[in-house]
Amino acid sequence: MPPAPRTAIDIPLPEAEIAALARRWKRVNGPVISTLNRFGGKLEAQIAVLPDALRRRIESATEQALSAAYGAARRGARHLPAQDRKGTLAAAMAAGAAGGAGGIATALAELPFTVTILLHAIRREAEAAGFDPDDPWIRAECLRCFSAGSPAAADDGIDTSFFSARLTLTGPAVQRLIATVAPRLSAALGQKLAAQAVPVLGAASGAALNAAFLRYYRETAAIRFALLRLAQEHGAAPVLEAFARQTDRPRLRT
Repeated sequence: MPPAPRTAIDIPLPEAEIAALARRWKRVNGPVISTLNRFGGKLEAQIAVLPDALRRRIESATEQALSAAYGAARRGARHLPAQDRKGTLAAAMAAGAAGGAGGIATALAELPFTVTILLHAIRREAEAAGFDPDDPWIRAECLRCFSAGSPAAADDGIDTSFFSARLTLTGPAVQRLIATVAPRLSAALGQKLAAQAVPVLGAASGAALNAAFLRYYRETAAIRFALLRLAQEHGAAPVLEAFARQTDRPRLRT
């Protein structure tokens, strides 16, 4: 009698691949922090620039931008910015330059385009990991990539809520997800806008900041979808535990 086939969970974990993802995560924050500090000084000083009313405006604008970007993604990739990595980077830097040229006012106007570029880059990482970015489940996972929070916060981590049940989101459910993600993304973008408001290099700082933020969200998306693929192959719990060990984190957010 032939031996019983091995299940996915029986297959040994690719420890080397998980270790590489952990090293990648440990490196991901550096360029964003250094860029923020270069163009805007200390983070505490940047955030203090923003009054409460403006922070609320940023959160509202971020939620609207996420809704618009998600809608564009639903209509297909042809409605999003340039397809290749260099084209996406150029679009991000151009948007940042335009946003940084006129302070807070133009930076707020830039948000919808920047969020669309970021979501586009995230979708490309999902596709590179072997997922269909137009699958409703994966579209939701792309939104959840923004739950990584602020690129400049060392205690943030990969949001592992993708290990929950696979659901097809209805319109109201998508809006609830966006409302959940928006505050964390707006906190990150608020830091960016505060740095852009410092009259140092204007458009140049906006371009550099957008390039750094694009790298951050592209990298966190690549790590997230790689972990998701491994979870499908080996089971969620062992993948989570191995990644937590490699990143020296007591737990991952779920």
